[in-house]
Amino acid sequence: MKYLIVGLGNIGAEYQDTRHNIGFTILDAFAEASNVVFQSKRYGAVAQMRLKNQLLVLLKPSTYMNLSGEAVRYWMQKEKIDLDHVLVVVDDLALPFGTIRLRGKGADGGHNGLKNINQLVGSQNYARLRFGIGSDFPEGAQVDYVLSPLTREERELLPDRVGKAVDTIKAFCLSGLSFAMTNFNNK
Repeated sequence: MKYLIVGLGNIGAEYQDTRHNIGFTILDAFAEASNVVFQSKRYGAVAQMRLKNQLLVLLKPSTYMNLSGEAVRYWMQKEKIDLDHVLVVVDDLALPFGTIRLRGKGADGGHNGLKNINQLVGSQNYARLRFGIGSDFPEGAQVDYVLSPLTREERELLPDRVGKAVDTIKAFCLSGLSFAMTNFNNK
């Protein structure tokens, strides 16, 4: 079996440690723990790895968040991966910081990266791992908030929560969506 694991974020040093790049952060941790290295390829940075008998294609799109669907569609077609073997890792304002929520499908929730993926793959029926970034910002300051760096307290919590997200991805690929949701949501 082959899986496409997509971490959403924006390229560039100015976005590197921001809340909106949590998808990149999680895939970087996964790759590092697995001793694989990302290589610059068409539409993104890509790493391939084996997880038991599964082949995982890790993708960090270089298309910027709002055009993530271009990269997802391209790599799905190139690697011949069906939508039910795609997992998108994304930040979520509606969840408290560090909360992990895996779903098998769903609306974009106002997230422009998911909105573009939905449009370009023609479906909302793909798994997404939502990582809570909280919503501690004044009205009208959402963009500044998601593009700002984590607080000291959030940075201290991050390694444990990213580790849980990586474990959730592994469970999704090895044991399936239902198992991963039951064993990792809200843990």
